[in-house]
Amino acid sequence: MQALRLAVVAVPMGLLLSRTMAWMSSGRTHPELISRLRDHGVIKHDRVFEAMLATDRGLYSREYPYADSPQSLGYRATISAPHMHAHALEILNDKLTDGATALDVGSGSGYLTACIARMTGPNGRVVGIEHIDELVKMSVKNVQADDQSSSLLGASSLLLETGGWGTQKGHHMMPYTLEQLQLQFLRHC
Repeated sequence: MQALRLAVVAVPMGLLLSRTMAWMSSGRTHPELISRLRDHGVIKHDRVFEAMLATDRGLYSREYPYADSPQSLGYRATISAPHMHAHALEILNDKLTDGATALDVGSGSGYLTACIARMTGPNGRVVGIEHIDELVKMSVKNVQADDQSSSLLGASSLLLETGGWGTQKGHHMMPYTLEQLQLQFLRHC
């Protein structure tokens, strides 16, 4: 019998044990996925657990939504793996308090944006910006399906919109400078 080996992987956002990766955290249901992320130490804080549990990934990802791996959204875009969403929320846990404001650039399906909105509460303000208009439309439908009470979109605590991208000589370039993006965000707050 081989001994279990755990490798520490250095990533820009911190350290992860290999046992927390996709093959260990996937579930057959949304609650099982989120519980496994907590059981494997990816989710540490109750607020992160509660926000992710309240935001059913099955409404944001159509194929294999409870697999802990990235999934295609179409338009050459993906929804990140759940452990990456959990890791981002864990890093931001102390900042995403009730009433906080947040900007999610590249909001895609709207999943992480909705989790952030749940963490900042009804007094918070979260803006998700995505450059693919079709994904913005999809994300609004996703959030509406997830949030039957309309407390996120209806209370204007969450805004999903298209941020422009242009092309120059076949290369994508973002026409916004950081200052312009901040001004666009502040306009909505």
